[in-house]
Amino acid sequence: MDRAEWLGDIVLSSLWPLLEGTLNYTIPLSIVSFLLSIPLAFVVAMSARSHNKWLRYPSQFYVWIIRGTPVLLHLYLIFYGLPSIGIVLPAFLTVAISFTIAEGAYSSEIVRTAIDSVAQSQWRAGYALGMTRSQTFRRIVLPQAVRISIPPLGNQFISLVKTSSLAALVTLQDLFGVAKQIAATTYEPLLLFIVAGFYYLAICSILTFIQHRMERRFGHYSI
Repeated sequence: MDRAEWLGDIVLSSLWPLLEGTLNYTIPLSIVSFLLSIPLAFVVAMSARSHNKWLRYPSQFYVWIIRGTPVLLHLYLIFYGLPSIGIVLPAFLTVAISFTIAEGAYSSEIVRTAIDSVAQSQWRAGYALGMTRSQTFRRIVLPQAVRISIPPLGNQFISLVKTSSLAALVTLQDLFGVAKQIAATTYEPLLLFIVAGFYYLAICSILTFIQHRMERRFGHYSI
């Protein structure tokens, strides 16, 4: 068997294990972490906009700390640091927590700026209709802020899918973890990482297409 056939066999035999890693860990981790981060981001964003300093300062501190430190550090602190004080968490839960914390901080800034970008005239229009501040926010401001935040939140989710490759560093056999494992047994890291790259590219291309469809769908209702 020549080298070309050997490499072809490696690629073909690796396609299914890589897909399993994608379906078992990469996609579930990304979805779970992102869905959990959205309510966290909303709470942090609203706290950051609050006039109450006991809400505003802690939320700003949280965003400052998380945005100023790498996700890998959060991951290692939870997975390798907490056991030193007697707290041991499963790898999947560790990654989900670290990603949720990180995404919550980044997404909170997206949510906050989306709310702030809604014109003040929209608030005044709600008051003119006899709505309270909370009613104006729920019925007028929030729907517009949601539409404004769709593009950046979509980008954030796509970025999270790629960040999920860090899960391989805490023993999870996600897409990148499987690629590393096969590369270690075949001694063909370049080939396996290129194949894994095509998987990530395919996933992110699909997500980008969905994001553009959502932007066009909700864009029709912009005020």
